[in-house]
Amino acid sequence: MYGPFIHRIDPVFGEFAGFYLWFYGLSYSLGFLSIFLWFKRVRSKFGLTTDAVYSLTIYLAVGVLVGGRLVEVFFYEWPYYRQHLRQIPFVWLGGMSTHGVLLGVVVATWLFCRLHGKSLVLIADQLVIPGSYLMGMGRIGNFIDGQIVGSITNVWWAVQFPDAPGFRHPVVLYDGAKNFFILGLLLLLRRAKPALGILTAHFIFWYGFLRIFVDLFREYPTTLFGIATGQAFNIFMAALGAFLLFRYSRKQRSAQARSVLQITPVSEPPTDWRRLWLKRIVFASLLLFSLTLPSDWTQDIPARYGKRHPGMHYSRLYPHIEGNIPASSK
Repeated sequence: MYGPFIHRIDPVFGEFAGFYLWFYGLSYSLGFLSIFLWFKRVRSKFGLTTDAVYSLTIYLAVGVLVGGRLVEVFFYEWPYYRQHLRQIPFVWLGGMSTHGVLLGVVVATWLFCRLHGKSLVLIADQLVIPGSYLMGMGRIGNFIDGQIVGSITNVWWAVQFPDAPGFRHPVVLYDGAKNFFILGLLLLLRRAKPALGILTAHFIFWYGFLRIFVDLFREYPTTLFGIATGQAFNIFMAALGAFLLFRYSRKQRSAQARSVLQITPVSEPPTDWRRLWLKRIVFASLLLFSLTLPSDWTQDIPARYGKRHPGMHYSRLYPHIEGNIPASSK
């Protein structure tokens, strides 16, 4: 017989050099790996070498980590961080924003295309596919951690989260299902060989539009211009996506557009093994570093997770944090 679920999942799966390794962080690592594998698979169709695929993935991983962190700090938790400026780089204490992740991806993709002479829209059309997978996995990581709670409910699939009273909507699972739905939709649309920009526009629109409804089941602690902060971002993304769909749908496949889509496959140049191995080491380091991410909001790690992970203790890496910073609206 089905019934409400009491969340007692241990979110830690290991330790390394004094850092705890988290399932939430693992979702980022798997996402970055999926981006690398996807672009490695399609690289010859879009004029990318293996070296360029490593560069693109590194740019994106850095963009995700920096963008997610900065938006979280300055939009959601600034009341705390303005008094603890030294802790802004301490991502192992938690604090990543989904909308910041998206912003970081945009900036990183633009920078890569600018420096490597590639079409931004062309790369974006491919990136949104593994990107949807990354964001879907991220929501599974959120759920394992027990963060981002929904409103109180009596539905049979309700969850009692570790840090919130009552049984609540597992809103992160709703959002994860939305992201995987978008992934499937993009794969179907890709089969039809749509015009340049269509896949990117669909991703932006459906991500923002569907999340408006998902977030109706969420409790938001912060507002922006009188609207829940995340909802303001959702509305903006939906409007932007609708505009881009209208724009790209009106564009016919001109000769220029077709020439972009029909890139002549490139042959791999002589491999600079030293440079390639350096990028491999950087990429592997980013995958390992991402495992230290505990959650999407800052908190006293031992106090919050000690019951679910016996033996967790305070250290220089995990200091005592006064108060309980509320879960933010990523």
